[in-house]
Amino acid sequence: MMSPGCPKERLAQAGLGELRLHPPRAKAEVAGRRGAEAGEARVAMSGLSRLFGRGKKEKGPTPEEAIQKLKDTEKILIKKQEFLEQRIQQELQMAKKHGIKNKRAALQALRRKKRLEQQLAQTDGTLSTLEFQREAIENATTNAEVVRTMELAAQGMKKAYQDMDIDKVDELMADITEQQEVAQQISDAISQPVGFGDVVDEDELLEELEELEQEELARDLLTVGDKEEEPPIELPSVPSIHLPAGPGSTGLRMTVLGQPGSWSCQWLPVLILLLGSGYEPGVEGVTHYKAGDPVILYVNKVGPYHNPQETYHYYQLPVCCPEKIRHKSLSLGEVLDGDRMAESLYEIRFRENVEKRILCHMQLNSAQVEQLRQAIEELYYFEFVVDDLPIRGFVGYMEESGFLPHSHKIGLWTHLDFHLEFHGDRIIFANVSVRDVKPHSLDGLRPDEFLGLTHTYSVRWSETSVERRSDRRRGDDGGFFPRTLEIHWLSIINSMVLVFLLVGFVAVILMRVLRNDLARYNLDEETTSAGSGDDFDQGDNGWKIIHTDVFRFPPYRGLLCAVLGVGAQFLALGTGIIVMALLGMFNVHRHGAINSAAILLYALTCCISGYVSSHFYRQIGGERWVWNIILTTSLFSVPFFLTWSVVNSVHWANGSTQALPATTILLLLTVWLLVGFPLTVIGGIFGKNNASPFDAPCRTKNIAREIPPQPWYKSTLIHMTVGGFLPFSAISVELYYIFATVWGREQYTLYGILFFVFAILLSVGACISIALTYFQLSGEDYRWWWRSVLSVGSTGLFIFLYSVFYYARRSNMSGAVQTVEFFGYSLLTGYVFFLMLGTISFFSSLKFIRYIYVNLKMD
Repeated sequence: MMSPGCPKERLAQAGLGELRLHPPRAKAEVAGRRGAEAGEARVAMSGLSRLFGRGKKEKGPTPEEAIQKLKDTEKILIKKQEFLEQRIQQELQMAKKHGIKNKRAALQALRRKKRLEQQLAQTDGTLSTLEFQREAIENATTNAEVVRTMELAAQGMKKAYQDMDIDKVDELMADITEQQEVAQQISDAISQPVGFGDVVDEDELLEELEELEQEELARDLLTVGDKEEEPPIELPSVPSIHLPAGPGSTGLRMTVLGQPGSWSCQWLPVLILLLGSGYEPGVEGVTHYKAGDPVILYVNKVGPYHNPQETYHYYQLPVCCPEKIRHKSLSLGEVLDGDRMAESLYEIRFRENVEKRILCHMQLNSAQVEQLRQAIEELYYFEFVVDDLPIRGFVGYMEESGFLPHSHKIGLWTHLDFHLEFHGDRIIFANVSVRDVKPHSLDGLRPDEFLGLTHTYSVRWSETSVERRSDRRRGDDGGFFPRTLEIHWLSIINSMVLVFLLVGFVAVILMRVLRNDLARYNLDEETTSAGSGDDFDQGDNGWKIIHTDVFRFPPYRGLLCAVLGVGAQFLALGTGIIVMALLGMFNVHRHGAINSAAILLYALTCCISGYVSSHFYRQIGGERWVWNIILTTSLFSVPFFLTWSVVNSVHWANGSTQALPATTILLLLTVWLLVGFPLTVIGGIFGKNNASPFDAPCRTKNIAREIPPQPWYKSTLIHMTVGGFLPFSAISVELYYIFATVWGREQYTLYGILFFVFAILLSVGACISIALTYFQLSGEDYRWWWRSVLSVGSTGLFIFLYSVFYYARRSNMSGAVQTVEFFGYSLLTGYVFFLMLGTISFFSSLKFIRYIYVNLKMD
């Protein structure tokens, strides 16, 4: 509609005003002319479209472009999520800020927070949808590529079929069937739907996340301080110190090999000790293999055969060594046992035999040859480990013959035959042999000449019907094992006879002598007033006269209580280890299991020493209980630390693997500071608080009675000799086998006999203590407190003297390293037996004295 006053010129320019002025015929002409012009314009536009390509259908985006677009959109949504979360927190803070003061503003803030949360939930859903779509596109792209590859493979297979004749079909049918099965599996895998749009259970996701966190935590705990690949270690080609010649030498003094972190197993042992062992007790740690699986052979250590505690790393000898040494993660017991396992160059596969495979080629100079010669002359052996099975052999061969002329031949074993037996998928037995091998001579080498060596090895597998390693006993000849059992039973019979005699002797004292004494002492004073004084003066029956002094507290009561506390701790420790061995918790094929158990039990039983010591100390009137606890915890730990410091220093100076790494030392110290010492304090506090007054049947006078002169056979030295020799004689035969196990090459497995002998030892100690205490009291000597501890505790001195005899006459040990360790730890062993048997002796005597005086009628 045209507004009023619109000029005609403008209408004419628009062409609309002229259109209204034409008559009808003129309108038709104008319309026809305009239609023709529109047709010509459409023809021209269609020509331009064909010329410039317009009108073609546009191409869709590629999968890569779609994936990138989805990722960009996901980034935008993630930023939106962050923004919404910030807004939600702001609104929440706003609602908290207003709170009760401005309730309307707080409600508005909460409403906005709800709306933002709804938007955030929608954004999360959209983001999940985009993620599913992107994953679907990626899977589709992968499937398309797989399908194209399969099409090419199908064409290749078709071409292969064309080249075959009918005779080849029968021969290749098995291979074709296998290929078809693989293709069918791939087709099934591709045809399975992808989880796009699947409903996911949130609880299942949370459980899976928790499992992943637990696995990661366990992996971190197991790999703390351990490295999969150790840094390069420069190994010495020759010892830095010349080897001493002649008998009595200390063996190889080699350059100390760098101690990698994995040797100490750093923090893994303390977790095993405090949280429990990683394997089920009594179950052998056997690995299951498939045919062709690699079996790792670890090289461990070398050392003189007659010095079990003098060991060195295997790679300290000039032998075949890899460029980078990878060490096995060891337990605390294995480190304490001197193990330093490292991977070797030997390639062994399960159930695959190998014949004379070359290990390496070596060129040795004269110094390296001399190093091997001295090792062979000192009967050096090596120890390898296959699936926790130790295999040992000598480094070389030495032959001496004739006096005039004298021949001295030394050869090196350059070929090793490994014999392994398996049952099913487990290795049962492993051994190394050089039976049919000729040693390579090391004689006649000039100083400037090099010796070329080629080390080879063979592997032979054989199947066995033995199912368990514990049932496999190899290395025992026909007469050795029965003779050992016979000697054990003879020692037990000897000990049993001794126990029966002592028990019968004590029973006679209690039933006959004491009954007569009590009957006489309890007569009415009126009927015995005439002769009672003479009877009381008799030496054999004078124990009633000292009833007012027999419970007089001894001097050095704090030290006495500390001895009793630590002795009770070691009684619990020894009993616990033997019981664990009886229950089958120690696998003879697992290195250092008893060492780890001993450390665990020592740390846990510290509460016993604190409780017993503090409890008895408070009972006998002790006031300085803090000093008593410190003395108790130091009574064994300080001598042990001093002895170990000397022994470890000697090992370290000689480069032995028995020297503990610094990390292991800190670990043991941490276990004692965080477990042992706190438990001692806790046990001491409980013992002090639960202590009641000392229960003495007789009242003690303020003035001590004078002790009459004693005959020589009632002196302390005689009592210590008798009280120590009799318990020692009960265990002397069994003690030999224990020494042969600890300081030799034997494996002690007769734990039932050991438990029986341990019980005999305690019984004999208790009985002889009661007998000696009665003789002492009958002589009117009331100083029985320390005498009872020293009399039977002197068994530890006899054990140390036996260790000296064993070193000199029953072993071939020599050298400073082995000598210092043997006598150092033998001295500690005697000290431990002194504490244990002294505690048994004291409490047996105390029980006996209370018994005889509580049945005595006093005025």
